[in-house]
Amino acid sequence: MLLIESRGNDGLRAKSVDFSEAILTPIASFGGIYCPAALPELGQEFLKNQLTESYQSLALALIELFDIDIEPGVLQQAVSLYDRFDDAENPVPLIKLRENLYVSELYHGPTRAFKDIALQPFGVILSSLAQQRNQQYLVLVATSGDTGPAALETFKDRDNIRVACLYPDGGTSDVQRLQMVTECAHNLKTIGIEGNFDDTQTALKSMLGSPSFKQQLKAAGVCLSAANSVNFGRLLFQIIYHVHAYLELVRQQAISLGDKVYLIVPSGNFGNALGAYYARKMGLPVERIVISSNANNVLTDLINSGRYDIAGKSLITTTSPAMDILKSSNVERLLFDLFGQQRTRDLMQQLDLHGGYQLEVDEITRIQAIFAADYCLDDEGKNYIRQAFDDGYLMDPHTATCLKSWESLCSNSLATVVYSTAEWTKFSPVIDAAITGNVGSSDLQALESIARAANIDIPGVISALFDKPICHKSVIDKSDIEKEVIRFVS
Repeated sequence: MLLIESRGNDGLRAKSVDFSEAILTPIASFGGIYCPAALPELGQEFLKNQLTESYQSLALALIELFDIDIEPGVLQQAVSLYDRFDDAENPVPLIKLRENLYVSELYHGPTRAFKDIALQPFGVILSSLAQQRNQQYLVLVATSGDTGPAALETFKDRDNIRVACLYPDGGTSDVQRLQMVTECAHNLKTIGIEGNFDDTQTALKSMLGSPSFKQQLKAAGVCLSAANSVNFGRLLFQIIYHVHAYLELVRQQAISLGDKVYLIVPSGNFGNALGAYYARKMGLPVERIVISSNANNVLTDLINSGRYDIAGKSLITTTSPAMDILKSSNVERLLFDLFGQQRTRDLMQQLDLHGGYQLEVDEITRIQAIFAADYCLDDEGKNYIRQAFDDGYLMDPHTATCLKSWESLCSNSLATVVYSTAEWTKFSPVIDAAITGNVGSSDLQALESIARAANIDIPGVISALFDKPICHKSVIDKSDIEKEVIRFVS
């Protein structure tokens, strides 16, 4: 498998790189990112053969199609981490919610969010490559709440790896913050930023592309990588669960092999949606990929009007904070795949310089042939949480936004998969307010209230957070991020 650059080549780098090189050095020419030069085809025979296989076997078989330059033993070790999820036999359950509506629960890993699915194996692979090369790596992470805990969990105490995790202070749930600031391994540093997620992500991409920052790291004997979904190593593992969800529909006799389905994905940084796009392009029978946003609905506008416009906009704080993003990094990979390197470079320059861009009519038509989009406001989301709870299902606020899109955009004649990206424990005050009417509860109070209302236990990994010591107390101005990271490395 070869990867090429989304914005073209600057003449200083190789025009194409292997998988291992792309995940070790994820930023490409002109500030672009690496994308697959070609995708393998699944084929109906592949899907048929996987119907009797485990999630772990599916993962290995699908990765084999990509022919990446990672040793089979390392991949086996990476995929074996799914055995540590709640149910090794079924690490990603598909639950029927209503007629023709199913929820793919992606959150049964150690940090109770979907980022574990990609980051658990990614940590093994990146650490293995660093050891093979006898190099020390600094892995940068910018998080809106879930990537940070998952990255810290997978990289803690791994050889040849140090991690600097940036999160927006006040922009995550208490549980998410505690998962980060109580992770006390020697090779980890968690830093709160006075700003929002876009600020942290901008800082990350700036450091990844900064010659002076890399020079300071080099002087300390350290190389640079990233665990955000700008790194294609994350995305490879996000393709798998879309294929798995389809196979589960067949196994549960909701569809026959070859029938088309809808996939509804919370917007976020667009990595989840891009995994669905790649799966569809590889041959998974998907009618539409539906993007569900909150009040920060820039992706809704992009898909419905072809306009990506963040000029003068301020990020809106919502009850679904993992989607409080204005610059979704992985949209760039979609633009590249549909419109090529030069067009992508032009569009991204317009976004950086002018805060937006407008697609041509034929480009909008191509996107709308694949995607649909809607958005859900906070009060609407709380109503969907309440409705689902009354029907016996407990969901988080990001999943709730998808129910709005299902009602507005999806035909009941087709089976639909909604992707649930976080367990209820990650956003308990919002859920508590929705199902009991309690407003202003702390995370711990809300967890206890929901557990009583639903007659369930709080998972031990969550309840234990409130008694763990806090070992990362730094909260800094965004202008001081680079200095703080260098201080950690030194």
